[in-house]
Amino acid sequence: MRSPSNALNKNEAMKIETLPLSPAEPAASTVPHQRRRAAIGLAALLLAGAAGGYAWTQRAAAPAQPAPAAAKADKESVHELSKRDIAVVEARPLAVTLPLSGSLTPLAQATVKSKVSGVVLATTVQEGMRVAAGQVIARLDDAEARARVAQQQALLADANARLALAKKNQANSAALLQQKYIAQSAYDTSSNAVDLAQAAVDAARAQLELTRIALLDTVIRAPLSGVVSKRHVQAGEKLAPDSPVFSIVDLQQLTLDAQVPASDIPRIKVGQEVQFRVDGFGERNFAGKVVRINPSTEAGSRAMLVYIGVDNPDGLLRAGMFAKGAVTTEKSAAHALLPLTAVRTGEGELRGEDVVYRVDGGKVVAQPVKLGLRNQDEGLVEALDGIQAGATVLALPLDGVKPGHRVKLPAVATPVKG
Repeated sequence: MRSPSNALNKNEAMKIETLPLSPAEPAASTVPHQRRRAAIGLAALLLAGAAGGYAWTQRAAAPAQPAPAAAKADKESVHELSKRDIAVVEARPLAVTLPLSGSLTPLAQATVKSKVSGVVLATTVQEGMRVAAGQVIARLDDAEARARVAQQQALLADANARLALAKKNQANSAALLQQKYIAQSAYDTSSNAVDLAQAAVDAARAQLELTRIALLDTVIRAPLSGVVSKRHVQAGEKLAPDSPVFSIVDLQQLTLDAQVPASDIPRIKVGQEVQFRVDGFGERNFAGKVVRINPSTEAGSRAMLVYIGVDNPDGLLRAGMFAKGAVTTEKSAAHALLPLTAVRTGEGELRGEDVVYRVDGGKVVAQPVKLGLRNQDEGLVEALDGIQAGATVLALPLDGVKPGHRVKLPAVATPVKG
């Protein structure tokens, strides 16, 4: 049986436990919970402040978004071109040429030969000297020739005397025949003697002329104006008839002998212009014209010789020089010229047409053109229609540059040249 004192102590203890806690004395178990909630709240505030600062920093660093029109302009890039990428069209005649080469030969040249025999007394010219037609260039000993002239003069005198005697006999015979003292046959004999004497006189006169010509031939003269290219004799040498004495060439007119393949001969016509260069004269151009075409091919080469006349008034060109040039087979009037590399095949509405990319107002425009004569050697083609001189075109295909694209031209464009 419990005691009353124990029961009282138990009730008092329960009352104490059920009384509310005073503010001054909180329960020990609730203090840690409050501190944790405060720490969590402070951390949340700090995180929120950091997040807000980061967002403000990002908004300040990010640039303003461009407007739609500005964004489109930025996307439209500008291609910057170099001088090699473009060409300025110019108008001039275009020629189609055929290359050729050959050696220069004098149109007129001669090897002067002695017509008579004799000893060379003197020569008046040497190699490289200019001579005029008829100028004395050598002299032979003429003593023998003079003796022959004198001999023929004597023979002619004898023939004339015989002729005079025959004519006198004929006159006597005619008188006797008239008086019937002689027969007709006797008169005919005297007349025949006159004819024979006359023939002898003519023969003697011809022989005298020949000896006089031989005497003149002891003085050797230049048959043409030109330059002495070779001297074949010296003073004191004995010459036989037809012995060479001097070689003379006329450099005023030369001929370029050029071999052309037989397949290209149909393109060659008499009168076509030829431009050529000669070693030693740098970039200087010489001109000529086709004057003759050989009708047969050269053995072994199957090529044909084309002869080109060349005027050489200043005498700069010499015989035997090697020349290299081209003959103009076709030539057009002045038209706009385009680089062959600038012509391309059109696309879209211009599919299949010849077009060039023209630069107009800073943009590329596909321009259809009508083409004419082509020169593959110069890399040019004639534009008959579609483009004018002064226009700027793309000289070659460029990756990524199409009609409608914006381009920037260099300071100076390169004109179209052959």
